[in-house]
Amino acid sequence: MLVELSERKITIPDGVQIEIKGRRIKATGPKGTLEEDFGHLPVHFDVEGQTLRVYAQWARKREVALVGTALAHLRNMIKGVTSGFTYKLKIVYAHFPVTVKVNEKEKKLTIDNFTGEKTARVVHIVGSAKVKLASDEIHVQGISLSYVSQTAANIQYATKIPDKDQRVFLDGIYIFEKKEGM
Repeated sequence: MLVELSERKITIPDGVQIEIKGRRIKATGPKGTLEEDFGHLPVHFDVEGQTLRVYAQWARKREVALVGTALAHLRNMIKGVTSGFTYKLKIVYAHFPVTVKVNEKEKKLTIDNFTGEKTARVVHIVGSAKVKLASDEIHVQGISLSYVSQTAANIQYATKIPDKDQRVFLDGIYIFEKKEGM
């Protein structure tokens, strides 16, 4: 029974090329190229036509789970190079108007006047994620789900107020929408 579960397949859509070198996989599509190293996982990869096979030899419970993990990463890579990802964040404040600025060259986002603070809070933009401002919203876009989600999480975490009840002190920047597509 474990032999059946230790092999999973995914179909590669048209317009996407998958290149395998050992356990390093490179996905190229209309939006760009993503590369990921699966060297730390005990899984193997094969491409047969338009089908990518992920399997583990002599798989036990842990290896079967890691096959599913690798497959999920590959699906996200394929979605990224075909359509991309977008996270939307909402800027919420009660009394002090918050000012947000993006510095693309230094890969930083600056949050000024958060709860009346004199010093600005600085958030680092991870990898190839792009940050755009739209009035009281922040849009984080990119082809790598890990870069987009980590950047959005960094922005939300930067406005966390310690030792305050979050239900009462609602000021902050919060993720309100996650979607495929840019």
